Amino acid sequence: MPTRRKVLGGMLAAPLLPRMSWADVGHPGFLSAARKRDGRNVLHGLDMQGHVAFEIALPTRGHAAAAHPQRPEAVAFARRPGTFAVVLNCATGAVLAQLEAPTGRHFYGHGVFSADGALLFTSENDFDAARGVIGVWDADQGYRRVGEFASGGMGPHDVKLMPDGQSLVVANGGIETHPETGRSKLNLPTMRSSLTYISLDGQMLEEMELPADHQRNSIRHLAVADNGTVAFAMQWQGDLTSDLPLLGMYARAEGRLELRTAASIRHLDGYLGSIATTQDGAQIAVTSPRRGVLHVFAGQRLQQTINARDICGVAAVAKGFIATTGTGAVHLPNGGVAQHDVSWDNHLVSISA
Repeated sequence: MPTRRKVLGGMLAAPLLPRMSWADVGHPGFLSAARKRDGRNVLHGLDMQGHVAFEIALPTRGHAAAAHPQRPEAVAFARRPGTFAVVLNCATGAVLAQLEAPTGRHFYGHGVFSADGALLFTSENDFDAARGVIGVWDADQGYRRVGEFASGGMGPHDVKLMPDGQSLVVANGGIETHPETGRSKLNLPTMRSSLTYISLDGQMLEEMELPADHQRNSIRHLAVADNGTVAFAMQWQGDLTSDLPLLGMYARAEGRLELRTAASIRHLDGYLGSIATTQDGAQIAVTSPRRGVLHVFAGQRLQQTINARDICGVAAVAKGFIATTGTGAVHLPNGGVAQHDVSWDNHLVSISA
């Protein structure tokens, strides 16, 4: 039995112990969910060369993840419409917490931490009220749910922290769904997609809606440059004869919306799967797994094309982009390919630490 002196000594010494960081799990640059050939679902950490830094089992198919900015912790979200997410210690594989969506809600597969890592924000569907919600969880108190606020639209999918560290940008896809009808889209004739900017305490700062001819373009995924310009990838909910763009950029400070005509509905089967931007915003990469292509744009100019079956996950690196496919390939910016015996899921999430 330890003495009182030993217990007090241990309590006093505990704050002096070094906290683990992402360096303790092999300096991974990215997170990606995957399915192994034997059917098991896992979360991987990948380094800049596409090598696996760690592998952790998941209870079901994963979608995107959120990486804690300091600690080697990852929140793995189930593929939508999922009602839970797991918080993983990436050093030990231990489940630190399980997030359960409140009654009448489901997650959309995405979330983001505050700059200090104290709070986690999750995109959610309040399906009976047909409204979007951003859930707020206290990451320093066992990921306890501490609040929520309206997303400013319907079907919030992706959510990102803005460079000011004080606000979020939300991709409201505009599509109404309900678990009783599976993934059926219930409001296509009236859907309205938007970007919303919201302070961390839930105050609406701005809403940007697409032009009227884009009524069926659903904003799904986001990438944010250091200057605050938001690049967004869309998925078209109509026929595929249109040449409307699927890629857009919005500079809130200037109120400037730009649509990249080279990334059109007709040429990309109406579907962009993921998006990434360099820090300076000079290059944007988008993927279309349906068409099996990755496009890199510099301004309006199509700068690079990579053709690969089921290519979807993409993230920026110092000299280009890294991308993953459902066939297990990791495409590197130098043209190399790292092959793995897995099927990578839709997203490749950068770890900022």
